[in-house]
Amino acid sequence: MPHQNINLTESNAKWIEARVDGKKYTTASDAVNDLIEQARCQENEKIEKIRAMVIEVEESIEKCGHSNLIPEEPFDNFREKAKARGLL
Repeated sequence: MPHQNINLTESNAKWIEARVDGKKYTTASDAVNDLIEQARCQENEKIEKIRAMVIEVEESIEKCGHSNLIPEEPFDNFREKAKARGLL
């Protein structure tokens, strides 16, 4: 496994140390790897939700055969929906 040296803030180091001492993780590396994996999963979930929204817009346009909106309007609406869903 690749080896990395990282610097943590004191509060983050204490948080990780508490997880290791509490037996949630066997090493600090395990804790950091788990946190990275969780962040990656959350990022992938957001990407999939955005992808689903894009498909929804595409299907709506296909159903109507065209869009009466100027090109920026669908994206403005898309951005608003994505922000409301916590994706942006």
